[in-house]
Formats: sequence, C-alpha cells, structure tokens
Amino acid sequence: MSVDAIARLEQIRAELDSLGRVRVADLATQLDVSEMTVRRDLDALADLGVVQRVRGGALALGPQPFADRYGQQARAKDQIAEKLVDLVGQGGAIGLDASTTLQRLAARLDDARDLTVVTNSLESFAMLNTHPGVTPLLTGGELDARTGSLVGPLAARASRDILLRRLFVSAAGLDPQHGTSESTLEEAEVKLALAGVSGQVVVAVDSSKLGQRGAARGLALDRIDVLVTELPPRDKRLDPYRSHCKVV
Repeated sequence: MSVDAIARLEQIRAELDSLGRVRVADLATQLDVSEMTVRRDLDALADLGVVQRVRGGALALGPQPFADRYGQQARAKDQIAEKLVDLVGQGGAIGLDASTTLQRLAARLDDARDLTVVTNSLESFAMLNTHPGVTPLLTGGELDARTGSLVGPLAARASRDILLRRLFVSAAGLDPQHGTSESTLEEAEVKLALAGVSGQVVVAVDSSKLGQRGAARGLALDRIDVLVTELPPRDKRLDPYRSHCKVV
C-alpha cells in the first residue's frame, strides 16, 4: 500500500471518529480522488474491521460515547429540538430515548405543565429535574458505558409499565425499506419496548441518517407516526417517507 493510500485511510478514520459516518461523494471531494478510490479505501477499512460499509458510505463500527455524539450535527439537532417542542403538548406522559437529539428537547421543556417524562438517559433525567412542571421517571437498568443509555431486561420491563401519550426517539439510521435501526441490539430493545406502550411515535433524525442503516433493526416505518428532521418538510430527500408518516 502506498504512502498516499495510508494517509487517506488515516484521514478517513479521523473523519469517522469525529462524525460517526462518512459519505463516498463527500470524501472524494475532500480528498480530491475518485469515488472509486474512496470505495476501495472504505472496503479496505471494512476488511480490517474498522468500519461498517453501507450504501453510499460507511459507519464507525460500534456505538459512540454520548459525549462524542453530542457535538455531531449540533446545529441540525438544535433545529430538530425546536420543532419537537411544539409536539410535546401538556399533561400525561411522554417518553424520550437516550439520544443527544432528545436531550436537547429535554432542555427545552421549562414551560411544560403536569408532564410526566420517562427516559433511559441519565443526562436527560438530570436535565428534566430542573423543570418544575415535569415529573421525570428513569427506567433503571444497566448503564451501557459505550452509549450512556440504560439498557437490559430491567430497562425494557420498566419501559412497559407506563402508558405514554407520545414517544420521541432518534435512531442510528432511517431506511425507506427497513425503518429505523440502532447501533446495538440492547438500545433497540428498549426503544421497541417504549414504542409498544405509546399512542404515537415521533422519530427525530438529522438528514445525515436518512438512507442509512445501523446494526440492529428498530421500528418499522408503519410504526412511525411523525418524522422530524432539520430539513424543510417539502425537501425531496424526505419523499421516500411521506406515504408512511407525517413529515415535519
């Protein structure tokens, strides 16, 4: 392998460590090489067990820590959280997953009244306790040090013990055929348990996750009621999802 090829692989690894995912077209422009060259580089990294190849790019192999994920696509996540505030409503119980997108929503609930919020996120639980109109409930369970999420049988069981008016979740990827997916089976299990007791499911993902897949299957498209991204609702990138759910 040439020196230039090794340098490219190191750059791609650095990009994956920073963003969690890369696209072939973006890397080709950034590295000033052909898309075919980038595909070969990603295939080489996949053979080394470093990345997971997906259509159009690659994902960092394995889940990323919460602190690393929080700064990724920060502007898009803030825009999504602003949209989500209008969907929360007053009273009853809602659920928030342990994503960095939904932690941003948790920070914006200071105007909530008589609202019970169930979450498997220690960070969101701490944030929710600062809002006087919110009663936060933590699922319990085993802390996954890789993601900062509470997972496992206890978390899944507790998630089924309260009926939710609405569930807000993010995902590692959203595919027009397979629906949402997660980086771990444990994470997917808790979200499926929460969805099972929810009257409505709102999926909130930034546009970089559209058309992508994680390692574990999550929610089918017919289980998603509302899709929220940072994109304008009429953006063509959302067309594959319109027939399945409301796009915001």
